[in-house]
Formats: sequence, C-alpha cells, structure tokens
Amino acid sequence: MKLPRRQFLYLAAGAAALPAVSRIARAQTYPTRPVRLIVGFAAGGAPDILARLLGQWLSERLDRQFIVENRPGAASNVATEAVVHAAPDGYMLLITAPPNAVNASLYEHLNFNFIRDIAPIAGVMRVPFVMSVNPALPAKTVPEFITYAMANPGKVNFGSGGNGTGTHMAGELFKMLSVVNMVHVPYRTEAHALTDLLGGQLQVVFGTMPPSLEFIKAGKLRALAVSTATRSGALPNVPTVGEVLPGYECSAFYGVGAPKNTPVEIVDRLNKEINVGLDDPKLKAQIADLGGVVLAGSPADFGKLIADETEKWAKVVRAAHIKAE
Repeated sequence: MKLPRRQFLYLAAGAAALPAVSRIARAQTYPTRPVRLIVGFAAGGAPDILARLLGQWLSERLDRQFIVENRPGAASNVATEAVVHAAPDGYMLLITAPPNAVNASLYEHLNFNFIRDIAPIAGVMRVPFVMSVNPALPAKTVPEFITYAMANPGKVNFGSGGNGTGTHMAGELFKMLSVVNMVHVPYRTEAHALTDLLGGQLQVVFGTMPPSLEFIKAGKLRALAVSTATRSGALPNVPTVGEVLPGYECSAFYGVGAPKNTPVEIVDRLNKEINVGLDDPKLKAQIADLGGVVLAGSPADFGKLIADETEKWAKVVRAAHIKAE
C-alpha cells in the first residue's frame, strides 16, 4: 500500500524524533540504580571528604545511593583508568583532582588521555594549599623560611602525598620561584606526610586545606602562607605566598567527570544538580569549613579549567625535571 506523501513525512519525522525522546526519557529516569563515585586516593584526604559530602547531596536529590569507592594508586591513575574503561552510562563517575592535570606530562606511557577520555561534568571546589611548618622550626614567616632554607641547604625536607600530587607541585613551584634547595620526600598519602611533619621528620608541607586546618587551629602546625592569589577566609590572618614571591599562585581543584560518550542529557542533569548543591547554604558552609570555595559552572567551564591546569603544570614538570617513580 502506498502512503500519501504527507502521511509518509509525518511518520518519518516521528521516527527520527524517537532517539531524542528516548535520550530525554533516559535522563529523566536516571539514575535507576546506585552510582559509584570513584576516588583515586585513600580515605580521609580532601578528595574523599568532598566525595562523601557530594555523594550525600546527590543521594538525597536523586533518591538513589551515590557510593564512594576509594581506589588509590599511581597518583590517581588507577581510579582514572577504571572510569575511562567503564560503560558510559553515568553509573561510574570520577572525582577529579589536581594529579589528573599533572599526570599527562608526568607519565610517559598512560593508557588514556585524560582530556580526551573523561567527559567533564562539573567543578565542585577549589582549595588553597597551605604552607605549614613544624612549630619547632624557627621560621615564622615566608621570608624567614627562605633565609633558613638558604642557610641550611639540603637539610630542609618538604613532604607530599606522592609524586605529581598537588602537594608536590605546590612545593616545586615554591622551589622554582624562591630558588631554595629543598628535598622532596613523597609519601603514600598526604596524611602520612602530615604525620611526619607533626613528628619533626619534615620541615614543611604544602598541604591541602582540609586535613591541615585542624592541626593549624590546634597549634600543632604553624601556617606561614596560603597558595592562592588572595587570602583564605578559613585563615584570614595568614598571608599569601604571592605577597613575598610575585607570580606564585596555585590551588587544588576538585570536580566530577565521566567516561567519554556519556549521554549529554545525563551529564547536563548531574551538572544541574551539583550546581544546585553548590548554591545550597548547608553544602556551601561545609565546603567553607574545608577551607574551600565553590567552583560552579558548566561542563565546558570545567573542561577549560582542566585544560588550563594541564598546560600550567606541564611547564613546572619540564622545568623541574620531575619524573614519575
């Protein structure tokens, strides 16, 4: 039977619209089962703390469990590779962190390209690094620290959560701009580095704000400066490194990514719900308590930040001749 032309065009248009309707319906019903938030670091660090806050928010908003799963190893490469190879359906997401921007230049043979293989969903938080010393160290300011380090070449150890982590790169940037001789001591986690700083085995750590803050407020560590361009609301009386070393600026950024080819409708829905959370007074206060500021924006905004950070840290890796261990 031959269909009239008008009826044929109507049916053809309807058939063409079916995939779009299906995608929209899928996004509206997502998620239908628990979602895993993959963290490339051990429990207790800034990425883990943030993942649990965000997971709780999304669980309440979307009426499905968002489960935090820690997969530490190789400066977050283990976790990243797991997400890269996961089904692009929105049920395995990655908590992104500074090493994701550093590893592209730090590691010569990765099995993925972060910018190509991870779809940016949303930024969540930026956190200053805080330059903290053991109170037994005589330096009470950044200039005094530089003077002390120059008078004791090779005897000042700075610890980090491992090669390529933000805590490492913040220290390397300080070395470059101050021209001081410090020995880098990588640890399995930032928490281990802070433990040795408290014990006097290290002289300085450029730690992320969340785990460092409690020790600073308790007087167990002395904060000399924060790494951002402006002072932190969590430590308003602590100067910035840039006040002494012009051009010094860095911070830890955290957000959420998914495997490439994740449906744009799911990416957009997650972005919307995360941004609603970042405007919620309770979640904003929790982020502020961690010493952070919210990092709201579109997936494209977050993608640009990742690209910019990747380019910035590649220059430091090359200049300092940093190699992955």
